[in-house]
Amino acid sequence: MKVVIAEKCGFCHGVRDAINMAEKVLTQEKDVYSLGPIIHNRDEVERLAKAGLRTVDKVEEIESGTVIIRSHGAAPEQIAKLKEKGLNIVDATCGLVKRLQRIARQLEKDGYKVVIVGDENHPEMQAVVDCGKEIVVIANESDLHRLPKNSTLGVVCQTTESPDHFGKMLAAIARDNFSELKVVNTLCREAIKRQESAVRLCKQVDIMFVLGGLQSANTHRLAELCKKHNSETFHLENWNGLDKDLLIGKNVAGVTAGASTPEWVIDEFVKNLAAFGYGSG
Repeated sequence: MKVVIAEKCGFCHGVRDAINMAEKVLTQEKDVYSLGPIIHNRDEVERLAKAGLRTVDKVEEIESGTVIIRSHGAAPEQIAKLKEKGLNIVDATCGLVKRLQRIARQLEKDGYKVVIVGDENHPEMQAVVDCGKEIVVIANESDLHRLPKNSTLGVVCQTTESPDHFGKMLAAIARDNFSELKVVNTLCREAIKRQESAVRLCKQVDIMFVLGGLQSANTHRLAELCKKHNSETFHLENWNGLDKDLLIGKNVAGVTAGASTPEWVIDEFVKNLAAFGYGSG
């Protein structure tokens, strides 16, 4: 089977930096923890676990050692508790997530009611919400009722949102009641490049595969966008998740991957896919 890989896919700089930090710390320290999965990719988390990285959900589960703040960041309250315990903290928060946190704090300080377009259940959003007092997260137009009426609104977005969705939500917010509207673009340019590359590719292939953690927001967004242009789009974690029957009658497959998908997962998938039914036409 012919396999074409998207021009932009796989680890972004923020994720790569977080993984590199974790690997370095694991060679230097004994008790190393990650407050939540360091990235949203089960394969990579399991690989690091074998090297000694322990993933915990709560600060209370850590008594001593070194704690890595994952790429999605952590709430100020959590970091304060870690410092109170005297734990060694290694901050692997993505630079763009830190920027979003700073902007949200500044907007609130300047008197704006902060509104974030994103998924309120995502750890990136949870960490940002805790940076302010009354930050509102909206995912789609059905959430518009949460907006404070006749207020000065400061609008930002989850870093992995698509420009189209952010634009759509801004238009919806603009039709609502407000006295002032300030918008700051907090989209990740790397995520946008991956989205654009994936959409271009999915239009040219018989079947499209999007590789990455099922809990990964940016991977889910890639799959969602590709599905709009190619109904034969499938979001998989790795090769083991593929139903081989999907390949029947397909000649050309496209492959992309989220920003938290390691290269070795992509390579294994592409190698196996290229060898599957080769020459069957």
